Amino acid sequence: MTDLPLALVTGASRGIGAAVAHQLAPTHRLLLGGRDEAALAKVAEELPGARPWPVDLTDPAALAEATSRIVELDVLVHSAGAARLGSVADSPADVWRTNLEVNVVAVAELTRLLLPALRAARGHVVVVNSGAGRSARAGWGPYSASKFAARAFADALREEEGPSGLRVTSIYPGRTDTEMQQRVVAHLGGEYDPARYLRPDSVATAVLTAVSASPDAHLTELVLRPR
Repeated sequence: MTDLPLALVTGASRGIGAAVAHQLAPTHRLLLGGRDEAALAKVAEELPGARPWPVDLTDPAALAEATSRIVELDVLVHSAGAARLGSVADSPADVWRTNLEVNVVAVAELTRLLLPALRAARGHVVVVNSGAGRSARAGWGPYSASKFAARAFADALREEEGPSGLRVTSIYPGRTDTEMQQRVVAHLGGEYDPARYLRPDSVATAVLTAVSASPDAHLTELVLRPR
């Protein structure tokens, strides 16, 4: 088990993050990132070789402390995210700040702190983005802006770290059956039908596909939509 590569998955307590952890578990040791330590412990119980990595990604001091003990990292999956919706006209500054802080700043800072460990392993960074990171929609301004910024972050990282051997993949899932999606539908006043959405496991399979690509291949972008 100790010879397996090490992967850190954020947002691993539920939804897409938990599904990614389950997909990677047979081939990786896992650090399960999130704020809910009890929920992370529950996921870890199901996965041999996994352990909780509880930290608030928006707390710079806590993040620096938590990452200081990681000296080599093969895979970093950014699955944690925030989705505060609203039109440009109706969204005050705190809505923009929440989306940008969680979806961009925390992603960039966690990656920055772990770059030495990722370089040491010639590792792989996966950013679970959103369809909103490719096409902005009315009423989704702050969230979509943060996802466009996350896309730019991944593109810049790929260009900068290519010579070090680091691979960077952006994954753009359409609407997925998660608690976050349930909140979005409730916010929009619609009826929730899980059959209309991607399953978290389908998104996790895309992550596994990118991470498992042969050494000569670099899957830079994967786009998924519900059938």
